[in-house]
Amino acid sequence: MTDHATTPGPAAQQKIDTSVPHSARIWNYWLGGKDNYPVDEQAGDAYTAVFPGIVTIARSSRAFLRRNITYLVAEAGIRQFLDVGTGLPTADNTHEVAQRIAPETRIVYVDNDPLVLAHARALLHSTPQGATAYVESNVLDPDDILAAAAETLDLSRPTALILSNILGHVADHDQARSIIDRLLGALPSGSYLSINDGSRGIDPVFERAQDGYNESGAVPYNLRTVEEITSFFDGLELLDPGVVSVPLWRPDATDPAPEVIAEHGGLARKP
Repeated sequence: MTDHATTPGPAAQQKIDTSVPHSARIWNYWLGGKDNYPVDEQAGDAYTAVFPGIVTIARSSRAFLRRNITYLVAEAGIRQFLDVGTGLPTADNTHEVAQRIAPETRIVYVDNDPLVLAHARALLHSTPQGATAYVESNVLDPDDILAAAAETLDLSRPTALILSNILGHVADHDQARSIIDRLLGALPSGSYLSINDGSRGIDPVFERAQDGYNESGAVPYNLRTVEEITSFFDGLELLDPGVVSVPLWRPDATDPAPEVIAEHGGLARKP
């Protein structure tokens, strides 16, 4: 691992495959983190050689999530979050943003990468008033996720479901929709769904880079059209401005003029 990485314990190390690149570790590398291996850096550098804009996408995605969480806590009054496919800890993690505003907020992180879980448990600590838990589970098993989340969250109360750059790992669109329906179906009226994912039909250079990555032997990430991403919110109350390129979703007044990039997302309320 790189010099400044937090070393996971022996059990986690035995499960970590360092012979192939992993999307969470590459994403961490693009965000400027240190929790990755040489194979991830090589894959990340190969990707940016084709499409340097992926770094902007990674950072814009993180900023979108921060603005979503800020709205949910400060304006919608949400005090529970289920963050599925959380990725490696970096700046402005879900619980950090939420608990800065409301220290009593409770968060459950879900991931199936042992490196993510090892680092999350070591580095992410809740306020005394709230709670933070880490669940090892797969997005393909929503029932397992819900059972584990119920140990920390009261799922009879409004909860924000966060699916940030995870649904691309579910190749079949109907299966992805079914996962959303199962997770959101267990949450009450007044809950929210936040989704952002890489989008197809915006930037052909990005698409070539992603297609090449998917053919490299790494776990593939499938880009979807904006219409497909929008369909994930069917039956929900989409907040303005709807599903848009993430820099255009309620940008901060201090942000540079937003530009359209191939990463789309939205936030919606369950009626």
